[in-house]
Amino acid sequence: MTIRNDAKKQESKLGAVVQLPSFDPDLHWEQTPAGFEHKDVAAVAVDSDDRVYLFTRHPNLVMIYHPDGRFIRSWGEGIFTMAHGLTVGPDGRVYCVDNMDHSIRVFTAEGDPIMTLGVPGQPSDTGYERKDQIEIHACECIGYPGGPFNGCTNVAVAPNGDLYVADGYRNCRVHHFSADGDLIRSWGEIGTGPGEFHLPHGIACDASGRVLVCDRENDRIQVFSPEGAFLECWTDVQRPCDLAIDADGMIYVAELWRPKGKKSFVHGEMMQDRAGRVTVLDADGRLMDRWGGSSENRHCEGQFIAPHGIAVDSHGDVYVAEVTYSFALRPGWIDERHASHQLQKFTRRH
Repeated sequence: MTIRNDAKKQESKLGAVVQLPSFDPDLHWEQTPAGFEHKDVAAVAVDSDDRVYLFTRHPNLVMIYHPDGRFIRSWGEGIFTMAHGLTVGPDGRVYCVDNMDHSIRVFTAEGDPIMTLGVPGQPSDTGYERKDQIEIHACECIGYPGGPFNGCTNVAVAPNGDLYVADGYRNCRVHHFSADGDLIRSWGEIGTGPGEFHLPHGIACDASGRVLVCDRENDRIQVFSPEGAFLECWTDVQRPCDLAIDADGMIYVAELWRPKGKKSFVHGEMMQDRAGRVTVLDADGRLMDRWGGSSENRHCEGQFIAPHGIAVDSHGDVYVAEVTYSFALRPGWIDERHASHQLQKFTRRH
C-alpha cells in the first residue's frame, strides 16, 4: 500500500510546481523489546541522528529506537504522571511534557536530568472548575488565563534556542522562555478570535522563527511572530494535535478523530464522523496533501485511530503516534479487535 496524493504535483502560491512525495506505511516498525509493552504513544520525535524517541503511556516511559526500529534504551520509569509531548532540541536535549504534573522535565538522551520548568504537581491559577456537564470540551471550564503551567501540552525550540510552551488543557496560553528556562512573556485568551485559544495543543517553530500553534478545539493553526504578535490562521484542518516541519518547510499535521455527534467551538455539532488523518501544508498554510480520514477502515494500515503526535526525520520519513487506548478503546469507541496501532512509520519514496 502506498500513500500519495491523487494529483502528484501541486502548484504553490508563487506558481512553482511542487512534486509531492509518496509513502509506504509500516504498522510494525517498532521492534518492542521482550518484556516491554505500552497502550499509547503520546508523542514521537527524532534527533539529529534520526534516532526515534517515543513518549509512551501505560507505562509512562521514553523509549528510543534506531531508524530501522531496533530498540536502543528506555528511561523515565516512576517519573511521569501523564506522558504528553516530547521534543528533542538541536543540542540533543529531550523535553518531556507531563500535562497532569504541570511540568516540563529536560533530560540528556541517556535520561540524566538537566532542568525542570514549572513546579511539579502544582497547577497555576486559571479558575479551572470542572462542570457536571461538558458541552464541547473540558477546556470550557477555564475561568481566565494564567501563568505556567496548568495542563501543559507541548514544547517547541526556536532557531535561537528559545522555548515556546503550549499550555492548553486547563489554560489558554503560550509561554515564551529563554533557553535557560527564564520566562520572557506569555500570550493568549479564551475564545475563538485571533490570539485566543480553545486548547493550544501542538506547537512548532519554523526556520524563520514563526510560532505555529495547533488551536485544537478551534480547528485551526494560529501563526505568531517570535514576540507573540498574531500573523494569520489556517483553518483547513480538524482538531490539529501536533505538527512537524521537514527540511523543505512542508508542515505535517496530525489531526484527531471527532466522532459523529461531538461538537466544535467553531463548527458546531458533527453530522457525520470525522476520522483522524494527516494533512500536509506548505509554508503559507496551503493544502498540499492529505491521507487517512476513513471511518470504516481506521484500524487498517495507513489509516488512523487517534493521531496525537507527529515527527519527520532527515530523509522525509513520517512517524505518527496515536493514543489509541486513552482516546478510543477505553471510552468504548472501538473494540479490542480494532485497536491495532499506536505508531506508524511512513517511509518516503525517493
